[in-house]
Order: sequence, then C-alpha cells, then structure tokens
Amino acid sequence: MNYQGYRELLVEKQDKILIVKFNNPKKKNCLSPVAYKELARVLGEVNNDADVTIVVLTGVGDFFTAGKDLSESGKADNLTEYLVKSNVTFKFMVKSFVNCKKIVFALVNGPAIGIGATVVGLSDVAWCAEEAYFLTPFSKLGLVPEGGSSYMLPRILGRSKASEMLLLNEKLSSAEAYSFNFVSRVYKTEELDSVVWPKLREFSTLPPISLKEGKRLVREGFLENLVKAHEAECKELINRFHAEEFLQVIRNFGKRKSKL
Repeated sequence: MNYQGYRELLVEKQDKILIVKFNNPKKKNCLSPVAYKELARVLGEVNNDADVTIVVLTGVGDFFTAGKDLSESGKADNLTEYLVKSNVTFKFMVKSFVNCKKIVFALVNGPAIGIGATVVGLSDVAWCAEEAYFLTPFSKLGLVPEGGSSYMLPRILGRSKASEMLLLNEKLSSAEAYSFNFVSRVYKTEELDSVVWPKLREFSTLPPISLKEGKRLVREGFLENLVKAHEAECKELINRFHAEEFLQVIRNFGKRKSKL
C-alpha cells in the first residue's frame, strides 16, 4: 500500500512499521483541521495494510506537537461556525485512534501540548525523550478537557495529578510522566538510532494477529468509557466556543499576532 497525498504529515513505510511525523516545524508542529483529517485518514488506511504491525507517531524537529493551530481560527469569517466544523473533524480524528487495529506507538521527541498530550494518551505505548514534557492548558484557553482525556488521564495518572494537568495547567515533565505511567520509557536523543529504533523494529516482527487480538482484549473494557467521555467533552466544547472566556482568549491571541 502506498501512502501518498499527505500535506501536513510525513508518512513513510519501513518494512512492518508505518512512521507518521507531524510536519509543521515552523509552528512547532501545531495541527490544523487538515492535519486532523490526514491523521484520521492514515490511521484508517493502515487498518487495511497487512504488512504493517506498528504505527509510530513522532514529530519533525524539536517538538512532538504544540497542539491545535489557533491561527486558523483568526482567518474564519464566522468563528463559531468554523469551530463547530473543526470540532466535528477533531471528533472523527479521535475516533480513528479508537478504531485503529494496529499498535499505535507515540515516540515523543519533544514537548506535547494540548492535543499532543491527548494523542499520547490515546496511543497504545508511549516513550519520550528526556527533554519532552506534557501540557494540557485547556482551562487557560477557556476550554475543557478533550479527546477522552477527562476519563483517560485520571485513569492513568490518578485523579489529583490529572486534575493538576487538566484543570490547573501544570506541566508534566518526562521524569514525572514515567513515574506516573504516562510513558513507559524515557530515552536519550542520542539513543534513537542505536537503541530505540532497533527495539521498535524488533517489536514489529511479532505475530500480527496475536498483536491485533491482544490489543483488542487490553482495550475492551476501556474504550466504552473513553468514547462516552469524548462525546461529553465535544458537547461541552461547543458550549465553551460560545462563551466569553474563550472568545476573549481568541481576541487576545489575534492582538498578539497583529503586533508581530
């Protein structure tokens, strides 16, 4: 299977591994609605590729992804209409993680912010570089948790630590991420070629049907609650898009951009 026609993702197949890179380094790999659609597309396409066992998500440059590209909203004629449509695209993208039958591996090469942190939680396995950190500044933006994180993060981190992140905008360092089981390994960047990628290639040679069915069993009781939380979050996000708190954040963001 050929993976072609992607604009904001770099997609490369290497033997049994499909490497998907967020590719917007000038904006710290921020994700636009186009990137959301492309991520959903590639996670759907790979389900039909019998040769691939593992999908590796990572970023070009120093960032994994700095989250949603808010600059796009400033170009919209009707902001609320744009945000509602964007929410539908986002919802579909999150569902693509739920429906992906391959092992999704987040190789977090740098900061993962907003949806970046959410994507890590949605992945089956996550490793991060020592310089990586995780940040979910949803309340700072006048929003609420997204992508099932209101269920997922308390389940992984515990309620107190998850609330620090999701509600109080506290940063999670790579060491904390490992300590709280958000990632299973922390690696040194210089180990990528000598340790990390050889191990991923080793994983990719495991029996594919066993991997697929094992993943299904591991997630079976988890997905129903994740999807339920995601639906509730998307509903509340629509409310937040109409609220003065969020609209003021967008206005302030536009003012900062105009001064640059």
